[in-house]
Order: sequence, then structure tokens, then C-alpha cells
Amino acid sequence: MRILMAGASGFLGTRLVDLLVADGHQVTRLVRRPPRRPDQRQWNPSAAQLDPALVAEADAVVNLAGAGVGDRRWNDQYKQLIRASRVDTTSTLAITMAGLSEADRPEVLLNASAIGWYGNTGDRVVEEDAPAGEGFLADVARVWEAATRPAEDAGVRVVRLRTGLPLHRDGGLLKPQLLPFKLGIAGRLGSGRQWIPWISMTDWLHAVTFLLARADLNGPVNAVGPAPVTNAEFTRELARQLRRPAVIPIPALALKAVLGGFAQEALTSTRVLPGVLNRAAFTFRHPDLPTALPTALHAALHD
Repeated sequence: MRILMAGASGFLGTRLVDLLVADGHQVTRLVRRPPRRPDQRQWNPSAAQLDPALVAEADAVVNLAGAGVGDRRWNDQYKQLIRASRVDTTSTLAITMAGLSEADRPEVLLNASAIGWYGNTGDRVVEEDAPAGEGFLADVARVWEAATRPAEDAGVRVVRLRTGLPLHRDGGLLKPQLLPFKLGIAGRLGSGRQWIPWISMTDWLHAVTFLLARADLNGPVNAVGPAPVTNAEFTRELARQLRRPAVIPIPALALKAVLGGFAQEALTSTRVLPGVLNRAAFTFRHPDLPTALPTALHAALHD
């Protein structure tokens, strides 16, 4: 396939490009600065600027663009960046796709979203048919997903990929926890009763390629593993894998002092299952945490 990708230089995007290219696909990367490589093309989603000819050349469009929610302490300015970096890119792509003739229109838009859509579900299990929850990230996910509507209304197959917390030592859920664990000063966050919708990096990557190939699948898809765990369970298993203690719980008040507005999201319980992937007979390589963590931590265990 000829794939046009936004967000190709991010934590997930770089690994997805490697897999797609290894599988024989042609990937063109959208960048905001002048191109530095033959496979890059410039756009300006903040100004809704994108050459329609670039989109017309693609069989599929993948949009993973968005400022990292855990990269910085939240303030009003950064919260606006989190929202705009997602909505502007999605809207620009969807509107451009909708403006093409049917013959030139890519077949599918696989657009990132997040399990933040569900807000705090407590112990309640949810799948893709659950309504949007409350909170900042739920509000962002709502407008983010709505921005795909022009492409969907034009007849494009749209997949809204509600990604959980990918496991990889270089980012996501694991990276900020490795040093505290190695120093023996780690522990559960808050009560530890909040549910964590994790997914192995391998399963996330193969879920994307699976969804690109499955013309019968569209709409929201939870990219999470089939066996969510509580934060306390995750902490115990990570400590076991790293052979380190994890006996110092981090109180909610301390999290709020360090993380600001993001602390509430870190303490949110989201018990999400991959309903669409399960019904489509997707095979998870790492169906539970004890099988997923060794791969995610392989290099860290040998440091």
C-alpha cells in the first residue's frame, strides 16, 4: 500500500513506519518543516494547508499526530496545544480527503484517538459502544474523533484507534517508572485500585496493520490488551520482572504537586476491553502482563 502518515516521528509512529516499510509498504511522512528526506512532504495543519495531490496518491492515511499528554506539566497553554495538535491535523486530513473525487480518495483513514474517551469508569468494564466520559482528555477525544467526520461522510472507511498505554522501555507507561524502580523508591500510584488499559508494543503495531487490511472494520477500535490490570497489580508485576522492591506508595496529593492537572488523569480508572479486535479474531501475541513485560523490558533487564 501507499500510506501517507502524520506523526511518523513520534514514539509510536517511528516504530510503525519501520514495520510498514519492512512489510513492503511505501510510507510518505508529513512534516511541518521543510523536508529533509525523499519520503517527507511538508504541510501546515495549524493553517489547514495540505496539498490534495499528496493525499490523492495514497491508498491509506494514518494520523498519529499529537503533543504528548505526559511530556510536560499541564497548564492552560499546554492543554490547548494537546487539543489543537490533534484536532487541527485530523480536520485538515479529513477535509482534504472529503474534497477529492471518489476515484482519487484514499480507501481508509486510520486516525489516532485514546482510551481517555471513556473518562473514569471505575470497576465497570467498557467496550467501544460506551459513551464519552467526563474530564479534559475525554473532551479532547470527543472533538478529536468528531474531526474525522468529513472523511466518513464522504464514504471513506474511518477507523478511530483508541489506544491504551503501550509498553516499551523507551516511552509510554514504562519509561518514567524505570529509574524509580531501579532506585527502590517505586510503588503504586494513589490507592492503586485504578485500572490500567495497557497493550504491548508488538500487539499495537500488528493491530494497526490488521485494521488497515480489514475493509470490513470501521469506527472506534480499542487498541488495548485483553487483560487490563489495576495499578497495584501492574506495580507488583513490574517489580517482580525488574527484581526490585516496590513498597513506597505515591500519595495522590504528591502526584498532584508534581504533575499538576495531569495527576487526575494518572489516577483515572479505565477498565477497557478490545471488543472489536476480539470479535474480529485478532491474535494477541502478549495477552497478559507477565508475557508482555519481558519483551518491553528486555534491554532494561540487561542494563
